Amino acid sequence: MSTVKLTVNGKAVAVDVEDRTLLVHLLRDHLNLTGTHVGCDTSQCGACVVHMDGRAVKSCTMLAGQADGASVTTIEGIAKGDELHPMQAAFRDNHGLQCGYCTPGMIMSAIDIVQRHQAQGSGGQLDEATVRQELEGNICRCTGYHNIVKAVLDAAGRMKVAQAAE
Repeated sequence: MSTVKLTVNGKAVAVDVEDRTLLVHLLRDHLNLTGTHVGCDTSQCGACVVHMDGRAVKSCTMLAGQADGASVTTIEGIAKGDELHPMQAAFRDNHGLQCGYCTPGMIMSAIDIVQRHQAQGSGGQLDEATVRQELEGNICRCTGYHNIVKAVLDAAGRMKVAQAAE
C-alpha cells in the first residue's frame, strides 16, 4: 500500500491504494468520480481520459502512483457550478453524444485539442480533418463522429471567447 497525494478537481486528496492501482480506479473506486469510464484497459478507446497537470492522459494505463503530486481534472471538474464548460455545452447543442459512454473522455480529449491549438498561436482555428485525426484515440461505437466533430469546432470558438472574457 502507498499513499497517493494529488489534487483532484481543485481539492487536495490523499488516498491509500495498492501499488498496482490504476489512476482510473483511484478516481472511480476511491473518490467516487464515476464520470471517468473504463472501456478497454488497453488505452484503445479513450473513455478514461482525464487531464493531468493540464494535459490529456488515458487514466486506464497510468498507475495511481504516477499521479502522485499532480493536479488531475475529471469530467466532474470542468463545469463552473451550474454553468457547463463550453465543450460540454457544444456537445449538447450539436448532439455530439448518443449513449454517452464515450462522451466524458471525448470531451476531455477535445478540450486538450483546442487548448493545444490555441497555445500554438493558431487562434483555436481547427478544421474538420485535424479534429478527426486528433480524436483517433477516442472510440465512439454509436455515431459516425460527424456531430462530435461539429461540437469540437463549435467549442473552439466558444472557448476562445470565454478565454478572452477572463
